[in-house]
Amino acid sequence: MQRRPAGSWRAWLWLALPLLFVAAFFVYPLIQIGAQSFLNQDGTAAGLENWQYELASKAVQTAMVTTLKIAGLSTLGSLVLGTFIALALAFVPFRGAGFITRLIETVVSFPSFLIPLAFSILYGRTGVVNSVLESVAPSLPALNFVNDVPGVVLAEIAFYTPFVIRPLLAVFSQVPRDLIDVAGSLGSGPWAIVRTVILPAAVPALAAAAGLTFLLTMNEFGIILFTGAKNVMTLPMLIYTRSIVTFDFPSAAVIACIQVALSLGVYCLYRAVTKKLSGAHHAAAR
Repeated sequence: MQRRPAGSWRAWLWLALPLLFVAAFFVYPLIQIGAQSFLNQDGTAAGLENWQYELASKAVQTAMVTTLKIAGLSTLGSLVLGTFIALALAFVPFRGAGFITRLIETVVSFPSFLIPLAFSILYGRTGVVNSVLESVAPSLPALNFVNDVPGVVLAEIAFYTPFVIRPLLAVFSQVPRDLIDVAGSLGSGPWAIVRTVILPAAVPALAAAAGLTFLLTMNEFGIILFTGAKNVMTLPMLIYTRSIVTFDFPSAAVIACIQVALSLGVYCLYRAVTKKLSGAHHAAAR
């Protein structure tokens, strides 16, 4: 009888360990959430009743629209601001550019709740800016945007813009300076060079950054919670309310499944777009 080589057992062991980890901490909880969505609160079978109720619920539909709207606005703002900052850091020489780049990299490691906390201290109803405005110009209305959709969007832009800047800096560092010099010698201005030389090379990175930022903002919970925006009800906030506040776990499970389905759909679209753009970019570079 032929003995199996010892190395093959080790290979199977190294494969089994991550699979067990994924099954225990990812697949099993998802299965439990999916099963919970078909049960009543007393544990009896509910069939599709929970799904029919939640999908027809005005609260769920509004939360879904709010989630996508905030994610879209935050992604757009992060792309515009991140592209501008990355262009300045990569192509506009000034003292302190390296320090700012390191600072941006550090911001990525911060917890997300620090941004809305800072916004509340600065721009809240009793924040620093409103206190100064009240003492300087009492007739002016107080700033009151932190606890609403604009405050959430601005906080998410502030936190997720570095996720756009970092990949763009990597791409901009690989743009041949000869192309920029040639375009300049032919009479192209700075914005024409950006539009015709630099940005086309960054399209795959921009698409990847947009997809990642949209996914992260769509599933964002901490920023919305810490802004205290009671009127901003996204899907993650609705899941939190149903499960922790009202203890309606079957409803929370249905909404969580909807959130997972949305995330998977966006991820598949993101992968398809980035793959197509990367293939087209490599083909054009040959």
